[in-house]
Amino acid sequence: METHETPFRAALRTGLVLGLMMMVIVYLIYFIEASLLASNWFGLAVLILYFALLLFFGFKYRKEVGGYLPFGSAFQFSFFTLIVAGIIGLVGNLLLYMVIDPALPQVLADQQMENTMEIIESFGAADAMSTEQINEMKQGFLDAYSVGGQLKAFGFALIIYAILALIIGAIIKRKEPTQSY
Repeated sequence: METHETPFRAALRTGLVLGLMMMVIVYLIYFIEASLLASNWFGLAVLILYFALLLFFGFKYRKEVGGYLPFGSAFQFSFFTLIVAGIIGLVGNLLLYMVIDPALPQVLADQQMENTMEIIESFGAADAMSTEQINEMKQGFLDAYSVGGQLKAFGFALIIYAILALIIGAIIKRKEPTQSY
Protein backbone atom coordinates (compact mmCIF):
# COMPACT_ATOMS: atom_id res chain seq x y z
CA MET A 1 0.00 0.00 0.00
CA GLU A 2 1.43 3.32 -1.10
CA THR A 3 1.14 6.22 1.35
CA HIS A 4 0.86 9.74 0.01
CA GLU A 5 2.14 12.83 1.67
CA THR A 6 -0.68 15.03 2.95
CA PRO A 7 -1.04 18.57 1.60
CA PHE A 8 -0.23 19.91 5.08
CA ARG A 9 3.02 17.98 5.45
CA ALA A 10 4.11 18.87 1.90
CA ALA A 11 3.17 22.50 2.53
CA LEU A 12 5.24 22.61 5.71
CA ARG A 13 8.32 21.34 3.89
CA THR A 14 7.75 23.58 0.87
CA GLY A 15 6.88 26.59 3.03
CA LEU A 16 10.13 26.21 4.97
CA VAL A 17 12.11 26.10 1.73
CA LEU A 18 10.22 29.03 0.19
CA GLY A 19 10.35 31.12 3.37
CA LEU A 20 14.07 30.56 3.86
CA MET A 21 14.75 31.33 0.19
CA MET A 22 12.84 34.60 0.44
CA MET A 23 14.55 35.50 3.71
CA VAL A 24 17.96 34.96 2.09
CA ILE A 25 16.91 37.19 -0.83
CA VAL A 26 15.74 39.96 1.53
CA TYR A 27 18.97 39.81 3.50
CA LEU A 28 21.06 39.83 0.32
CA ILE A 29 19.20 42.89 -0.94
CA TYR A 30 19.65 44.48 2.48
CA PHE A 31 23.42 43.95 2.32
CA ILE A 32 23.63 45.15 -1.29
CA GLU A 33 21.43 48.25 -0.98
CA ALA A 34 18.91 48.48 1.85
CA SER A 35 16.79 51.18 0.20
CA LEU A 36 15.82 48.69 -2.53
CA LEU A 37 13.66 46.93 0.07
CA ALA A 38 11.27 49.91 -0.14
CA SER A 39 11.14 49.76 -3.93
CA ASN A 40 7.87 48.91 -5.65
CA TRP A 41 9.87 46.83 -8.11
CA PHE A 42 11.24 44.68 -5.31
CA GLY A 43 7.75 43.94 -4.02
CA LEU A 44 6.53 43.04 -7.49
CA ALA A 45 9.57 40.85 -8.14
CA VAL A 46 9.01 38.99 -4.86
CA LEU A 47 5.34 38.42 -5.73
CA ILE A 48 6.25 37.04 -9.17
CA LEU A 49 8.97 34.85 -7.68
CA TYR A 50 6.55 33.54 -5.01
CA PHE A 51 4.01 32.73 -7.72
CA ALA A 52 6.56 30.97 -9.95
CA LEU A 53 8.10 28.96 -7.11
CA LEU A 54 4.71 27.97 -5.75
CA LEU A 55 3.72 26.72 -9.20
CA PHE A 56 6.98 24.77 -9.45
CA PHE A 57 6.53 23.19 -6.02
CA GLY A 58 2.83 22.59 -6.67
CA PHE A 59 3.48 20.66 -9.88
CA LYS A 60 6.21 18.75 -8.10
CA TYR A 61 3.81 17.83 -5.28
CA ARG A 62 1.14 16.77 -7.77
CA LYS A 63 3.68 14.49 -9.46
CA GLU A 64 4.70 13.03 -6.05
CA VAL A 65 1.12 12.06 -5.24
CA GLY A 66 0.55 10.24 -8.51
CA GLY A 67 -0.06 13.00 -11.05
CA TYR A 68 -3.60 13.85 -9.95
CA LEU A 69 -4.60 16.40 -7.37
CA PRO A 70 -8.12 17.61 -6.56
CA PHE A 71 -8.66 21.35 -6.27
CA GLY A 72 -9.19 21.20 -2.48
CA SER A 73 -5.83 19.54 -1.88
CA ALA A 74 -4.12 21.89 -4.35
CA PHE A 75 -5.59 24.90 -2.53
CA GLN A 76 -4.63 23.54 0.90
CA PHE A 77 -1.08 22.86 -0.27
CA SER A 78 -0.73 26.36 -1.75
CA PHE A 79 -2.35 28.23 1.13
CA PHE A 80 -0.45 26.49 3.90
CA THR A 81 2.81 26.80 1.98
CA LEU A 82 2.25 30.55 1.80
CA ILE A 83 1.35 30.76 5.49
CA VAL A 84 4.51 28.91 6.56
CA ALA A 85 6.66 30.99 4.22
CA GLY A 86 4.93 34.15 5.45
CA ILE A 87 5.60 33.32 9.10
CA ILE A 88 9.28 32.73 8.32
CA GLY A 89 9.36 36.02 6.41
CA LEU A 90 7.67 37.81 9.32
CA VAL A 91 10.23 36.49 11.79
CA GLY A 92 13.07 37.34 9.40
CA ASN A 93 11.78 40.89 8.92
CA LEU A 94 11.31 41.44 12.64
CA LEU A 95 14.88 40.25 13.25
CA LEU A 96 16.14 42.61 10.56
CA TYR A 97 14.14 45.65 11.74
CA MET A 98 14.39 45.16 15.49
CA VAL A 99 17.70 43.38 16.13
CA ILE A 100 20.11 43.54 13.20
CA ASP A 101 19.46 47.13 12.09
CA PRO A 102 17.00 49.10 14.24
CA ALA A 103 17.71 52.22 12.13
CA LEU A 104 16.55 50.48 8.93
CA PRO A 105 12.82 51.23 9.40
CA GLN A 106 13.57 54.96 9.33
CA VAL A 107 15.67 54.56 6.16
CA LEU A 108 12.92 52.53 4.46
CA ALA A 109 10.16 54.91 5.58
CA ASP A 110 12.15 57.85 4.19
CA GLN A 111 12.66 56.00 0.91
CA GLN A 112 8.96 55.14 0.69
CA MET A 113 8.08 58.75 1.40
CA GLU A 114 10.43 59.91 -1.35
CA ASN A 115 8.97 57.39 -3.82
CA THR A 116 5.42 58.42 -2.90
CA MET A 117 6.17 62.13 -3.22
CA GLU A 118 7.65 61.56 -6.69
CA ILE A 119 4.43 59.86 -7.76
CA ILE A 120 2.27 62.59 -6.20
CA GLU A 121 4.37 65.29 -7.89
CA SER A 122 4.09 63.52 -11.25
CA PHE A 123 0.30 63.92 -10.96
CA GLY A 124 0.73 67.57 -9.92
CA ALA A 125 -0.97 67.02 -6.57
CA ALA A 126 1.97 67.78 -4.26
CA ASP A 127 0.84 71.38 -3.68
CA ALA A 128 -2.58 70.19 -2.49
CA MET A 129 -1.05 68.31 0.46
CA SER A 130 -0.56 70.01 3.80
CA THR A 131 2.52 69.52 5.97
CA GLU A 132 0.32 67.70 8.46
CA GLN A 133 -0.82 65.22 5.79
CA ILE A 134 2.77 64.63 4.69
CA ASN A 135 3.92 64.05 8.28
CA GLU A 136 0.99 61.70 8.89
CA MET A 137 1.87 59.73 5.76
CA LYS A 138 5.53 59.51 6.82
CA GLN A 139 4.54 58.28 10.29
CA GLY A 140 2.30 55.66 8.67
CA PHE A 141 5.24 54.36 6.64
CA LEU A 142 7.39 54.20 9.77
CA ASP A 143 4.65 52.46 11.80
CA ALA A 144 4.46 49.72 9.15
CA TYR A 145 7.91 48.52 10.23
CA SER A 146 6.97 48.16 13.91
CA VAL A 147 5.99 44.82 15.41
CA GLY A 148 2.32 45.82 15.29
CA GLY A 149 2.67 47.05 11.73
CA GLN A 150 4.33 43.82 10.66
CA LEU A 151 1.60 41.73 12.32
CA LYS A 152 -1.09 43.84 10.68
CA ALA A 153 0.62 43.43 7.31
CA PHE A 154 0.76 39.67 7.85
CA GLY A 155 -2.98 39.65 8.59
CA PHE A 156 -3.63 41.48 5.32
CA ALA A 157 -1.21 39.12 3.57
CA LEU A 158 -3.38 36.16 4.63
CA ILE A 159 -6.12 37.52 2.37
CA ILE A 160 -3.65 37.86 -0.50
CA TYR A 161 -2.34 34.35 0.24
CA ALA A 162 -5.87 32.93 0.01
CA ILE A 163 -6.47 34.60 -3.36
CA LEU A 164 -3.09 33.49 -4.66
CA ALA A 165 -3.71 29.95 -3.37
CA LEU A 166 -7.05 29.85 -5.20
CA ILE A 167 -5.29 30.78 -8.44
CA ILE A 168 -2.40 28.36 -7.89
CA GLY A 169 -4.81 25.60 -6.82
CA ALA A 170 -6.82 26.06 -10.00
CA ILE A 171 -3.66 25.82 -12.08
CA ILE A 172 -2.07 22.77 -10.43
CA LYS A 173 -5.21 20.68 -9.92
CA ARG A 174 -5.77 17.71 -12.17
CA LYS A 175 -8.75 15.40 -12.06
CA GLU A 176 -8.32 11.68 -12.43
CA PRO A 177 -9.80 10.51 -15.69
CA THR A 178 -13.03 8.62 -15.26
CA GLN A 179 -13.74 5.52 -17.23
CA SER A 180 -17.04 5.51 -19.01
CA TYR A 181 -18.52 2.29 -20.32
